[in-house]
Amino acid sequence: MTNTIRVLAITFSIAFFVMVGYSFKPAPESTYTYRQFSTIESVVPGGLGRSRILATDASGTSVEKDLMNFYSFTGINFGNVTNNDKLIVDKINEYTADGWELCQVTSGVQSSGDKGGTGIFITRYLFKKRN
Repeated sequence: MTNTIRVLAITFSIAFFVMVGYSFKPAPESTYTYRQFSTIESVVPGGLGRSRILATDASGTSVEKDLMNFYSFTGINFGNVTNNDKLIVDKINEYTADGWELCQVTSGVQSSGDKGGTGIFITRYLFKKRN
């Protein structure tokens, strides 16, 4: 019986050290590929500005899609804002359907201030995909 206890003790000791050794092994690092698209939305009154979605497709070709300007001659055009929201969400859905994960959104504003009331909103949508 003492030999059996000794064999069990040695077996459990070996198993313990093997499990502890593997538990401290670092996990393999994941690598990602990144992809980004940008929206530039104009606040130039009267539809005179240029609003776009700018992206690069998988082959590296630049792709532009028209967006509507925020302002008409009478002020904020909420129909245009709604239209832009739909187009942007459609683009996000297109990327996620292809396996890309939205990981960061960064936005900024450039305005001429009191020199004519013009400016742009730019938003960048960064996606990643595990290699």
